[in-house]
Amino acid sequence: MNNFVIHRPSSEQDAAAIIGDAASRRVALRLEGGGTKSWIGRPVSAQTVLSSSGMSGITLYEPSELVVRALSGTPVEDIRALLARHGQELPFEPPSYEGLYGGRGGSTIGALAAMNLSGPRRISAGAARDCLLGIRFVNGRGEIVKTGGRVMKNVTGLDLVKLMAGSWGTLGFITEVAFKVLPRQRATATLRLVGLSDRGGVNVLTSAMGSPYDVSGAAHVPFSSRGNSETLIRIEGSAASVEARAERLRKVVAEFGSISVVDTEASLSIWTSVRELGPLQLRPDDVVWRLSVPPDRAVDVIETANVNNRTGARWFYDWSGGLLWLALPIQADVDSGPIRSAVGTFGGHATLFRAPEELRRQVPVFHPLSAPVMAITNNLKKAFDPSKILNPFLMYDRI
Repeated sequence: MNNFVIHRPSSEQDAAAIIGDAASRRVALRLEGGGTKSWIGRPVSAQTVLSSSGMSGITLYEPSELVVRALSGTPVEDIRALLARHGQELPFEPPSYEGLYGGRGGSTIGALAAMNLSGPRRISAGAARDCLLGIRFVNGRGEIVKTGGRVMKNVTGLDLVKLMAGSWGTLGFITEVAFKVLPRQRATATLRLVGLSDRGGVNVLTSAMGSPYDVSGAAHVPFSSRGNSETLIRIEGSAASVEARAERLRKVVAEFGSISVVDTEASLSIWTSVRELGPLQLRPDDVVWRLSVPPDRAVDVIETANVNNRTGARWFYDWSGGLLWLALPIQADVDSGPIRSAVGTFGGHATLFRAPEELRRQVPVFHPLSAPVMAITNNLKKAFDPSKILNPFLMYDRI
């Protein structure tokens, strides 16, 4: 990083001036928050970094209105701490993945929005983009754009809010975000079944999700630290409600095997591990894939890609099988064809979530788009960033 020019604007106006100047000179900018996820995406050929770390602070918090607004460089942990003091939380359970990339700095709220990162509770609370109420950003022309509002019923510009969520900094430099918050869950219970096969575990999760008992976490871990597979189902709410629903849900899945119920404190540890990819038991040289697939075809993807026969491969299923995390030794991952082919066969997409720079230059990081969707993506890039200076080529070649 010593050879990079780093800009840390302290205001939205400063950011606009920096981007406007870069656009006039066609200088590429690599956008960054806390720097914890700089290994995601295709390598960005830019010697100038635009960091949001100089723009930090909570600009609005109204507990009664269930809304928090903050500058993009605000650490997620600062927001979590503030909400916790008022018995509230970000409902989508955002992950940090700091252990995945070595933990340089801390996760920021703007990066969380830009990457649309969501944890295990996504199956009940929705994704980050579903909780994003409003956003301010600077486009590639150096223009300040404001869209969305403070409450969900204000839909002005809502599509643009969702467009920015998951755009990975390729359409604009986010300066401020507003999120919906919810009361913090007071009690948690996790039903745990041990020793099931992948298919058996996903069947349990599917049955649990089809029940009326408001499951907020559903994961199957083939390689647990205890030596056996674990199938995990979480229920949250008031203590009395959790106890009653856990008992009823136990009867729904009783046919699949013996069940133990884990209390609140241990449950928090379990789901923090799931959120931060603990079940992968990552090694420094592992390549990590994130596969989004239909839950009922997740096991088929593993089998079709022949992952279960690769030496050193580990994986686990989140979101009832809709999210599949896969770790492979680097020497086994030069050919991504089987993984992408399997995902294409059953529907979904595959993202190369961690890999050395050389491999990220060779292998498409984000799932290839169809020609019509690629044309739309290219037109959006031209509209928001005509000089292609914001995180150029991070997601797709020539965009």
